[in-house]
Amino acid sequence: MPTLFRFVVTLTILAGIVYGAMFALAMFVEPRKAEMSVRIPPEKLIPKKN
Repeated sequence: MPTLFRFVVTLTILAGIVYGAMFALAMFVEPRKAEMSVRIPPEKLIPKKN
């Protein structure tokens, strides 16, 4: 029983650390806004006829 309890406590602590890191990233990191353009080849614009 003590090893199972230790395992569950370890998993809980690791989950808390991961949750805290995700929360910190969501709160303190601002995404950069920029325009984006993607070139599409003409072959993709013309539908193929079977």
